[in-house]
Amino acid sequence: MQGGRQCAAQCFTYDEDQDYGYINGVDGKRYIFTREDVGQGVSLARRALVEFRADDRTAHDIVAVTTAASDTPPSRAAQPQRPGRSAENQPAQSMGLWAYFRRALGDDYRNFTGRARRKEFWAFCLCSIIVLIALFGFGILLNLATSGFDDGPRTSIGYVPALLFGLVTILPWIALVVRRLHDIGLTGWLALLCFTPVLGGVALLVFGLVPSQFGENPGGQMPAGVRI
Repeated sequence: MQGGRQCAAQCFTYDEDQDYGYINGVDGKRYIFTREDVGQGVSLARRALVEFRADDRTAHDIVAVTTAASDTPPSRAAQPQRPGRSAENQPAQSMGLWAYFRRALGDDYRNFTGRARRKEFWAFCLCSIIVLIALFGFGILLNLATSGFDDGPRTSIGYVPALLFGLVTILPWIALVVRRLHDIGLTGWLALLCFTPVLGGVALLVFGLVPSQFGENPGGQMPAGVRI
């Protein structure tokens, strides 16, 4: 297999900003490539049929499949992906901070599979803090307005929105920590360390700072936008 040419289907969208992509060989293995490995006129669209020279897990000399060869679909290209978010649902490019935050609270609020890069992790933390500060500020103003801005009876009703937001974000936060652990090649059960009294803060900081594991790992494909 080494040094030979083989038919393949490009399963993952090529990331032009980071200049890397994946193709799926008929041998069932995934190969990473950069733009300089792609010949002129080769389509980088998802599932485009190509031939390439395999060098370990890297693809070189990528060319388009001839018309005759393209009539026969690759035997392994359409195989299911590993557990985790499917390649079709993965963003083709890196997302913004608020986009990651909205996705964590929306589509991924209970997603404990797949991987989350460092930017996604810290985007959720930062945006959550900003929202909490805004809600607490609103709560203070609401409490003052309710008491008439004088020495009237004090109330804490204004803090209810911040409390509800904190409760809503617990499950998405745990799911995000598990995906971050998958991204660095660790088991998601280590998220339990974040709930220990002494080690919790240190563990959370370490999990958020460790770089993504290169290439595919048991958690799934490498997140889009990760610098190699």
